[in-house]
Amino acid sequence: MAAAIIAFSLTSCINDLDISPINPQVSNSFSQDEVYNKVYATLSLTGLQGPAGSDTGDVAGVDEGSASPFYRMILTVYEYPTDEVICSWTDAGIPDFFQMNWGASSLPLTGFYSRLMYDVTLCNHFLEETESLDDEKTLRQRAEVRFIRALNYYYLMDAFGNPPFTETVSLDENPSQIKRTDLFNFLETELKEIESELTEPRTGEFGQADQACAWMLLSRMYLNAEIYTGTARWSDAATYAKKVIGSAYGLADNYAELFMADNDENEETKKEIILPLRLDGTYARSYGGAQFAIASTHTAGMTPWGTSEGWGGVRARKALLMKFFKDEADVPMMADENEMTIRAGDDRALFFSGKINGVPDEEQAENDPSDDTRTLEINDPYDFKEGISIAKWSNVRSDGQPSHDATWVDTDVPLFRTAEAYLTLAEALLRNGGTQKDVLNAVNTLRKRAHAEELESVTLDQILDEKAREFYFEGQRRTDLIRYGYFTGNEYIWDWKGGIQEGTAVDADYNLYPIPTSDITVNGNLEQNSGY
Repeated sequence: MAAAIIAFSLTSCINDLDISPINPQVSNSFSQDEVYNKVYATLSLTGLQGPAGSDTGDVAGVDEGSASPFYRMILTVYEYPTDEVICSWTDAGIPDFFQMNWGASSLPLTGFYSRLMYDVTLCNHFLEETESLDDEKTLRQRAEVRFIRALNYYYLMDAFGNPPFTETVSLDENPSQIKRTDLFNFLETELKEIESELTEPRTGEFGQADQACAWMLLSRMYLNAEIYTGTARWSDAATYAKKVIGSAYGLADNYAELFMADNDENEETKKEIILPLRLDGTYARSYGGAQFAIASTHTAGMTPWGTSEGWGGVRARKALLMKFFKDEADVPMMADENEMTIRAGDDRALFFSGKINGVPDEEQAENDPSDDTRTLEINDPYDFKEGISIAKWSNVRSDGQPSHDATWVDTDVPLFRTAEAYLTLAEALLRNGGTQKDVLNAVNTLRKRAHAEELESVTLDQILDEKAREFYFEGQRRTDLIRYGYFTGNEYIWDWKGGIQEGTAVDADYNLYPIPTSDITVNGNLEQNSGY
């Protein structure tokens, strides 16, 4: 963290790109707007020279492109161990996730933790330097930076439990460790304090944190409060979900367009995306963000996805496909995403199981199998084409126009979107004794948008399944499974859970990730989580 403060240079993300680097070793001046822009940039970019550079990444000690991007690491640690996806890559630490046997020296976990701590430090730096200012612009900027700091601390709390905590930047003192409950209480207070200083929903720039961002994060925290503090807060979760639903945000008409290249221009998708993580093929490039979500799930032979990058790593587990189909025999082979949604009766079933000469044809597939064929069952976790491909993310524009670059994507990540509030409301109401009518209304609102058959009654497990259908490979699944008590034990087993094809339970200690050894070693204030 000391190195981060002494050596970082600052760039912006989208709107103000011609900014001179700042090096405190040369100049002690503080540029408020540039540091403010850099705080936002940490959510999408990774350093000073575009997608990668030589010793110019924000986070030292890990590969800039594969182990330091904010959203790439969220997808890695929140999706790879779950029932939704599996990754075929053998890079250090990646197989540990589907095997569920990671340790405190895991490179991906170290990268994720270090990214979050770097972002917190940068936020603290901005807040310290602007503490004495009280003009309207600074007060708004400070509220937004406090939100982004809270967002990073939320992920530290959720993933690591009891992380180091500080609101200042010090080169001499290591931060103390905070208890999970105390961090929850801090974040709750922080988010409520800044609410009035954030812009009202949809009155600021697209990508600017507003009041709905604070409400969404509070609703997510309250939904999981029993895990974090031992005390359920279902009523509060419902209250803040309702605030989001009743705001100027709404639901897009078309689900697929939420994950396309022009989701920052399409008025329908902008209506639903509350907090986008911004990328641009010309001006803001990263190996994280939607670039990763798109490239990691695609490979040659699939329906065009708008970029030359197709890394062939992440695909759906059988358990995810069976959220959309009643029987294994119902899952169509040799089908593109259009055919898949028709057969599933759900617009969200954006999967690819193969095609021949651009035309899905099951009879032809039986007579002339091609390399594009996928399998429902995964016998080899290291073979990308075992498992149905995810075609949800793309760099194709909904208006048919070309994207900005043939390699780097324009697609923004919808980190928070209104749909989450509906399912938070449904679960919180049902857990808190709400009526089936109100719960069904929340769930069926999303099913109507997806042109799926409406439910006539709903259980908690059905809401969890609906969450998978709506948010698969968006970085929420680990938290949901832990809240239900399904992540580690034998209450719910899926394919390759615990590294065994038929699935197996693992120790409950894996409900928390370990504090990385690299930080335990240098900070004597920290105690390791149980089991590591």
